[in-house]
Amino acid sequence: MSYRVGIDIGGTFTDFALLKDGLKDGPKDGQVILHKNLSTPQDRSIGVMEGLETLAGKEGLSLGDFLTRCEAIVHGTTVADNILIEMDGAVTGLITTQGFRDEMEYRRGYKESIWDVRLEPPIPIVPRRRRLTVPERVLADGSVHEALDEAAVREACARLRKQSVESVAIGLIFAHVNGDHENRVAQIVAEEMPGVPVSLGHRILSRAPEYDRISTTVVNAYVAPRVNAYLERLVSRLADAGYAKQLMVMQASGGVMTRAYIAAAPIRLLASGPAGGVIASARTGGAKGYRNLLCVDMGGTSYDMSVVRDGAAPAEAGWNMYHRYLVGVPMVQVETLGAGGGSICHVDKGELKVGPASAGAAPGPICYGRGGLRPTVTDALLMLGILSTGEGFAGGSFRLRDEGVAEAFAALGAELGYDAQQAAFDCWRLVNANMTQAVRRTTAAKGMDPADMVMLAYGGNGPAFAAIQAQDLGIDQVLVPRASPTFSALGTLVAHPAIDEERSCSARADALDLDRLRGLWADLAADAGVHFAEAGFSADAVQARWRVAMRYAGQNWALTFDLHEGRGLDDLGFIDETLSARAIAAFNARHLAEYGHVRDGEVPEITGVRLTAQVETPMPPAGGGFTAPVVEPAPHGHRRANLGHGFADVAIHKGPDLIPGARVTGPAIIEEVFTTIAVYPGWQARVDDVGDYLLVRQS
Repeated sequence: MSYRVGIDIGGTFTDFALLKDGLKDGPKDGQVILHKNLSTPQDRSIGVMEGLETLAGKEGLSLGDFLTRCEAIVHGTTVADNILIEMDGAVTGLITTQGFRDEMEYRRGYKESIWDVRLEPPIPIVPRRRRLTVPERVLADGSVHEALDEAAVREACARLRKQSVESVAIGLIFAHVNGDHENRVAQIVAEEMPGVPVSLGHRILSRAPEYDRISTTVVNAYVAPRVNAYLERLVSRLADAGYAKQLMVMQASGGVMTRAYIAAAPIRLLASGPAGGVIASARTGGAKGYRNLLCVDMGGTSYDMSVVRDGAAPAEAGWNMYHRYLVGVPMVQVETLGAGGGSICHVDKGELKVGPASAGAAPGPICYGRGGLRPTVTDALLMLGILSTGEGFAGGSFRLRDEGVAEAFAALGAELGYDAQQAAFDCWRLVNANMTQAVRRTTAAKGMDPADMVMLAYGGNGPAFAAIQAQDLGIDQVLVPRASPTFSALGTLVAHPAIDEERSCSARADALDLDRLRGLWADLAADAGVHFAEAGFSADAVQARWRVAMRYAGQNWALTFDLHEGRGLDDLGFIDETLSARAIAAFNARHLAEYGHVRDGEVPEITGVRLTAQVETPMPPAGGGFTAPVVEPAPHGHRRANLGHGFADVAIHKGPDLIPGARVTGPAIIEEVFTTIAVYPGWQARVDDVGDYLLVRQS
């Protein structure tokens, strides 16, 4: 027996998906086991090891024996996100070209809320006193206009030492076309500030413009020490316990790669936790015939939403604003709202609010019985009868308690003039409205109508709200996979080992230097080959997409598209005399599809080349269909609950007892092992052939 384990660390729970047998004998042999345990904020690697020990026990093995049988452990985490949210990263310094000291402050004049005149700028990761400049200048063609002043670099290091800088970002102008000066600065920093990690702009983001590159490099420098320290602790704990293989880590791009690859640019981890859920959504929805999905993930701390279009969740590089900082590496697009089960309900100047502050895992909601004193969304669900104290919670790891919950909502209601039950109901209504409005904003900005999509709900709390949100959005169908409580962890097993890198190259598309292009792509391929070899994959197993970024002269943004696709990393035969014409035709077609017009007679320019490469790995089984006979199961019991229309006796069903073909008509509540599915009035839940749920609104 062999295993593959996917892990996702959230603010409240650490989720696990265990795939047995590695699917070596076919998809029917793959069995997925789910597990959750409370996260350990003081050291999240402890929660990981506790969960692995529990999984080992379920298999009747010691932790050591279990880890020796693990073919892969794949890990997604919000460590980098939490650093930016809490603003507790490394003391960071920046060394840049003279005259560009304030690049981070200018931020292109971008303001997240353009009508809010009181909106303050983000807290500076690198305040001005730690942003130092040195004389040097490389031109756009890579030639050296002014040599690097090494004495100035040493002086800058001395000033940074006096300010106890723990991490240094180096971002010189046009280093993406000639990185010699940045490399030399890094050597000097290593001499003058031994042991201090360095982030090089041309290695973190090898493209223009300078703000994107410097911002991304500074954020990387800010999160790198803590992220790498965490990964080192986890790798060490795993090795000590008997795991001998590489730890694979989820990236924001939707692929996974080795911890060593991530350590070179930990910024790739940012938003990697939510990305796993989106990748799992695309695979699950596609297997069931749903290619356009609105993916919603409500966990203990946040509510994440994303869109799968035509069966894909593409990673986009460019204008990605995360926690008010631009991060230019490829990312699966996920919008986040501070709304989860642990979101705290409170009154602010006479107004009821829910979140964004969260009770997290410690102390957690009041009903956890771990010292929480402030009412949360989970406490509201308990008050409304959607959750119960009668059964084990989170897989039976503990039971919810009602002591103190009614009193907390009574105090909240007293500030607003009504009783505890009404206060809990209004908290339920408000958090639902917040999430629904966030979906409307996100889809409207993308020019999409939610009513044209199927909602896929996951996370521990997502299925409790999904149907009522879908109804508000005009959506008639909601997918709730049986694995939805740990869907992001499952997504790490679905994701392929992948590398997505680019190099800057500026030229008119009708005057390309083919040798230069060949050299850039060859360098990308060579680097990718090294990393895949470290992960245990041969170059022949790699599926490569050779891509270009192009724009019309004067445009701010470039469009990236595939120019060639093939197996292996040495397939460069597509670079020939016809490349220019093919690239121009493909760009014009993409521009027409994206913007509705082309500039006839105008020659576009190439701004960069990109290589996206991946290796296919064993997948958990996926499918759908409704071929089983329809059955109307008798409820396990009833309890009083409020599903939006006042308290009434509601049928309670046990999810593990529902077989394919089962049909549950609302109002009803389905209690799965790690989540609760609310079947609201006017809705019906059906179990498909593989045990997943489809909630359908009745006409």
